[in-house]
Formats: sequence, C-alpha cells, structure tokens
Amino acid sequence: MKKTKKKSNCPINSALEVFGDKWTFLIVRDIMFNGKHYYGEFLNAEEKISTNILADRLSLLEQSGIITKTKDNNHKSKFVYRLTQKGIDLLPILLEFIVWSSKYDKDVDEDNTFFESIRKDKIKMLDEISNKLKNELIEH
Repeated sequence: MKKTKKKSNCPINSALEVFGDKWTFLIVRDIMFNGKHYYGEFLNAEEKISTNILADRLSLLEQSGIITKTKDNNHKSKFVYRLTQKGIDLLPILLEFIVWSSKYDKDVDEDNTFFESIRKDKIKMLDEISNKLKNELIEH
C-alpha cells in the first residue's frame, strides 16, 4: 500500500487517516475482544466486510504498525494477524466507544458482566485486557 500525504498535522486528522471508516476499528475490535486472528474469521464477522475492503484495511493497519502479519506455524498457507503495542494502546479508546454506545444506543448488545466490570473499575478492566493482549504478543 502506497503511503499517502496527510491532509494536515492535526492529531484528530492523523487518527482519521487510519481510522476514518468503520472497518479498521471493527478489525481491531475483533482481534482485541473476540480473539480473531485469521482472514476468514474477519470475513465471518456480523458486519459482513467485503474481501477487497478487508484486504485493504489489513494492509493499512499493518503499514501503520497497529497489527503484525505472520505465517501460521501450523498452516503455512495462512497468516496470523496480531495487535502490536501500538494497537494495544487503542484499548482505552475502544472501551470508551463501548461505554458511550451502551449509554446512548439502547439496541446495543450488552454483555452485562463486561459492562458492569467497565463501569465498576475501568482501570482494572483496562489492565486485565491489556495484560492479556501483551501476553499474546510475547508468546508469539
């Protein structure tokens, strides 16, 4: 993927250069919260991303240093996608999206245990999820 020139150096614009559409955050969500790591798993997500958009967004996330792509040790024809530390650092943003959506959209599917854990002690939840993701990074 060719690196494009930024429209400005504004920090919000910088983030939107990578996350300017829903698909990039949904891919990060699937890795972060749903344990998905394979192309086919992303294709089977509820939102039904098309193959060309998925390939493009995975490439963008990899080029941006948010995910890594490595060959699967067990299936040489498959690739495994994992978050980098830069990707793991998106956790607080995604948790805030979850809290905001559950507050304002009554149709959001809530895992009550998960939401209560966030509401009760957000810092503890951040630490637990972050440590789990960091351990995945270290193990692979």
